[in-house]
Amino acid sequence: MRTFLRLNLHHPLILLTSLPTMTASLALPSISLNSSSFSGLRNGKGAPLGIRSFGRSRVSMTASVGSQTLQSDALFADYKPNFAFLFPGQGAQAVGMGREAQSVPAAAELYKKANDILGFDLLDVCINGPKEKLDSTVISQPAIYVTSLAAVELLRARDGGQQIIDSVDVTCGLSLGEYTALAFAGSFSFEDGLNLVKLRGEAMQEAADAAKSAMVSVIGLDSDKVQQLCDAANQEVDDANRVQIANYLCTGNYAVSGGVKGVEAVEAKAKSFKARMTVRLAVAGAFHTSFMEPAVSRLEAKLAATQIRTPRLPVISNVDAQSHSDPETIKKILARQVTSPVQWETTVKTLLSKGLKKSYELGPGKVIAGIVKRMERSAEIENIAA
Repeated sequence: MRTFLRLNLHHPLILLTSLPTMTASLALPSISLNSSSFSGLRNGKGAPLGIRSFGRSRVSMTASVGSQTLQSDALFADYKPNFAFLFPGQGAQAVGMGREAQSVPAAAELYKKANDILGFDLLDVCINGPKEKLDSTVISQPAIYVTSLAAVELLRARDGGQQIIDSVDVTCGLSLGEYTALAFAGSFSFEDGLNLVKLRGEAMQEAADAAKSAMVSVIGLDSDKVQQLCDAANQEVDDANRVQIANYLCTGNYAVSGGVKGVEAVEAKAKSFKARMTVRLAVAGAFHTSFMEPAVSRLEAKLAATQIRTPRLPVISNVDAQSHSDPETIKKILARQVTSPVQWETTVKTLLSKGLKKSYELGPGKVIAGIVKRMERSAEIENIAA
């Protein structure tokens, strides 16, 4: 029999250590408060990059047990959002993006650094295409990541832009955009983030190539009806073609992923469930389902070798719509993200219910602004393109 000593940091129970029973004495763990000054994105040597200091210090709480130090994952449990940065995911790309960024040296520098990491001219593909090349998973993901962070630099360069950046107290991103949000929050350097995104795109493409799968948007139904539609489709296909909701975007707009035959069954049955329409998505395969399982091990290995720090502000996870501060927990969540449904609807609802005053969509497209406005017409959101 073993006894577990627990320490309550905010509200989650943090398991500290296990001690055998009949121990003569119990030594309580010491708690230390460490004030860490985060300075935004830095290069691999710790020197400031084009994206400079994003502002405030944050206090991180750790618990020391013997020689071990355990990071609390509840640092931002009681966050109160006022101003949010929201970053787009795959699908937001468009030929011509990145052109405006070349007018700001700090933004243009990000594309130059990206070329060295990726081994090709990313800016040329962003500006000139062709569309088919830009739309590929292995290119669109790094392209959106870089362009979104370039948009931060465009904002910084305008009058009052630094004040806006300093006012941001929460950030999140749609699928791929979660990596951009973590980079903005100082969890990893621009270079490390781009290397992760590059590997993510390659691993997801390989997983998609390994099985026939697809995604389709179902428009005009609530999530319960879409789930019923998936259940009906799954009754007509084998296990290898089953489908599930992969992206909970907003009421009336949910993406379904799975085997091609299952997706075809969803499309065939959608009208009988009173769906307004279905739209097949131009993606490589069934993202955010078990079809992406082959990508997980590669992501885990890359994440394990990457330095990830406690973010300087809350970053809301796609997996559980919660903020996380423990670097090891963040690594596990990022690995799980590619096989887990995106909880974007819950994320936005939570931000609005907590009193969010204004949000900014940074990067290509206006997909996120459309979703936010659909959920709350009075919500204030500004697009910052690059």
